[in-house]
Parts: sequence; structure tokens; C-alpha cells
Amino acid sequence: MSESEFLPEGTLRGMPGPLPAGERILWRGAPTLSGVLLRAFHARLVMLWFAATATVLALGAAASGGPVRALAVAGPTLLIGLGALGLLTFLAWLVHRTTVYTLTDRRVVLHVGIALPITLNLPLAQIVSADLRLFADGSGDIPLRLPPGERVAYLHLWPHARPWRVSRPEPMLRSIPEARSVAALLAPALASQVKGTIDSPARTSEPAILTGRTGAAPGRLAPAAAR
Repeated sequence: MSESEFLPEGTLRGMPGPLPAGERILWRGAPTLSGVLLRAFHARLVMLWFAATATVLALGAAASGGPVRALAVAGPTLLIGLGALGLLTFLAWLVHRTTVYTLTDRRVVLHVGIALPITLNLPLAQIVSADLRLFADGSGDIPLRLPPGERVAYLHLWPHARPWRVSRPEPMLRSIPEARSVAALLAPALASQVKGTIDSPARTSEPAILTGRTGAAPGRLAPAAAR
């Protein structure tokens, strides 16, 4: 029995229910497979470790038994490394296939998880700031900073969380394609929430707005504009 069978009819994949009247979807997407594999699962470092280990073992074996002995010693290590790479690729594919990010004019919805999927509703009015990190292939990360009182467990989010922000986790749209275009959609949506809530007495400060700066260099973080 699929998860969608428990949801009301007309519910889009990755959404907790039908869209309320007047709410518009601005963008839907998922992480790129290569981005998850290389930047979340660090496949390059894994293969580098296995290659370095095999090289050290081969040099030691070659000194005492020649090239045949070196190949016999290093071969199994390289095969294990290839197996590990295959497993990581499969897991990255599962993350790519099961994740749905949705941006509307009112909220950001993250449908994440492989075995136990969860759906996170993040109202734009509750997002303090949003950053943009671009990569050379045009993909990028967009971490979302929440107010101090709002917290989601880091392990529930990973790999859809900003790295190393364990004490105050930040949900993140990870390795999304055409990240600059998504940032350009998110920025005015956040701005409209500021305009709609700036006069509210319950709100003490305005959220910072994601700049989506065109001058951001690949691999660098473009911080949200200070307000």
C-alpha cells in the first residue's frame, strides 16, 4: 500500500494534502543524483581512500613478492571500493527518486525519506533567511534558516540539511538543478511575506531575503541580504 492511498484525492506527490484555495505552486523539483552522490555521500573521498589503501598495500607487497603479489593484495581492496561506490550510487538514486521539493507562494514543502518518508511544511513567514550556494554545473544548495523556537532534528533532515549545523539544523534544498532560477522565485515570495506581516504586532523582526546574487561564484555561499 502506497503512501498516496492515505491522502485526499487530488493531492500532488510530495504534498501533505490538496492546495488551499488561492495558493500557487511556483516550482517543484528534486536533488540531482550526481550532487547527492558527490556532495552528500562524498563518493570522491570514499574512492580516494580505497585507492590510497590499495596503493599502500600494493607497494608493500611488490617489495617482497613482485607485481603479481601486489595485484593479488590490492585487487580485493579495489573491488570492495567499487562495491562501496555502487552502494552509494544506489542510495543516491533512492534519495533522488523519493525526494520532492515544492515551493509555493506561501511555503516550502520538503518530502524526504526513503524507508520512512516525512513531509515538512515550512511557511515562508517563518523562514528567517535563505542562502544560495552555487556549483559549477548550475546546481546549488538553498539552506533555510528557521526561528530559534522552530527546530527539526538533524537526523530527520539529513541529507536535506545544511552541513555541520547540528545544534540549530537548517532544512536545505540540496543540489537542485538551475538553483539560480529557483532562488529568483524564492526571493520575491519571501519578500511578499515580509510585506504581508511587517505590521503584525506579533512579529518582532523581518526575515532576511535570499539575494540569489548573479555574481555568486560556483562553490561559494551567497548570504541572504541583511535587513
